[in-house]
Amino acid sequence: MSDEVKDMQQYSKLGNLADIVMGQSPDSSSVNSDERGLPFLQGCAEFGKISPEAKAYCMPPLRVSKAESILVSVRAPVGTMNWGDQSYCIGRGLAAIKAKLGEADTKFLGYSLAHNVSFLHRRSQGSTFLAISANDLKIFPIPEFSPIKQKRISEILQTIDQVIEKTEALIEKYQQIKAGLMHDLFTRGVGADGQLRPSREQAPELYHETPIGWIPKEWKIKPIGDLFTIQLGKMLSRASKTGKCEYPYLGNKNVQWDRVYIEGLETMDFHPSEREKFKLIYGDLLVCEGGEVGRTAMWREELDNCFYQKAIHRLRPIGNDVLPGYMLRFMLYAKNMGMFENYTSQTSIAHLTQEKLSLVNMFLPDIVEQEKLVERFDVIDQKVDHELICLEKLKKQKSGLMHDLLTGKVPVKLDNAEENQQQEAARV
Repeated sequence: MSDEVKDMQQYSKLGNLADIVMGQSPDSSSVNSDERGLPFLQGCAEFGKISPEAKAYCMPPLRVSKAESILVSVRAPVGTMNWGDQSYCIGRGLAAIKAKLGEADTKFLGYSLAHNVSFLHRRSQGSTFLAISANDLKIFPIPEFSPIKQKRISEILQTIDQVIEKTEALIEKYQQIKAGLMHDLFTRGVGADGQLRPSREQAPELYHETPIGWIPKEWKIKPIGDLFTIQLGKMLSRASKTGKCEYPYLGNKNVQWDRVYIEGLETMDFHPSEREKFKLIYGDLLVCEGGEVGRTAMWREELDNCFYQKAIHRLRPIGNDVLPGYMLRFMLYAKNMGMFENYTSQTSIAHLTQEKLSLVNMFLPDIVEQEKLVERFDVIDQKVDHELICLEKLKKQKSGLMHDLLTGKVPVKLDNAEENQQQEAARV
């Protein structure tokens, strides 16, 4: 049983409560692409309702997950889950779990798996990739509650899941609005009247062609290196970990699109001259040199005395020609439009050198128009940020509620009809 099992809490094995189907790889004769048979799934990304983009369909006999089963990834990454909204043929990367009639509630089993997924992680084995077996699933510890209480617990958790889904849908809607806004603002800009300029099709005289596309006549084209100083961060080495002058630093994984994550930062030595060279100040732009080349965030002084390592370029405006908030949005537009591709070096890992980054051309409206563009972006970004904060709170609330309900810390209250039903079931 799991290390988390408490004396006060009784557990049953999953195999006693549910039917477990392990997937298998189909042979070529059972696969087609003309929507005959069942959609074929090989893996799942996250817990939620599946929206498959199946390009293959399989004809039984194969391993089939029944509708309304829990689909669990049994190969790396082990333990990711989805809710099977229909029957599927499942590949070797998946297992399907469906409660036995009268023994358990399937959604309750899914919540129990999600709450204690670390049990599966500890059971994972393999040299090429980590995997779990059918037996690992069969012995998974499920908290003991009557089927009626299981259903009540799953209903409570589904309520907060519905709010989470609505919040995620709203974020997706805002992101789509932002994508459309970005296209309009970086192709048409904002005129002196504060409105989008007419499109080039409507008013071709307002635009001129440049090496990086058609832009408003008032805009200029300049290389990034003419407008920003570009400084690559400090290289991490054993010699930089003495503990004498250690400060936190940002690595590639800490820099996401318009997000800087400072939780659990590593530290290394930054001597006085290096601190002057590599210290971040408000408005610095952090650009990933490798990985997702060009991924950019703006430093907003989330932490005092923070530095950065060699995987990141720091862009700092040379004069007053560019607003950091404008440049932040331009970098995302440039990435989406493939503007970094001709400047990216391809070895084992794609990377954007300081020299190449300095040569990338960018659109340059005057500072007044940049301010108008930034204001437009800020409005939609504030909406996205608000919903992201709400989403994070909801997920934490769900996690706490799941723990309290599944461990029995918070008793599940049944109404009179449910109490009578439970008593009748007990007599039978």
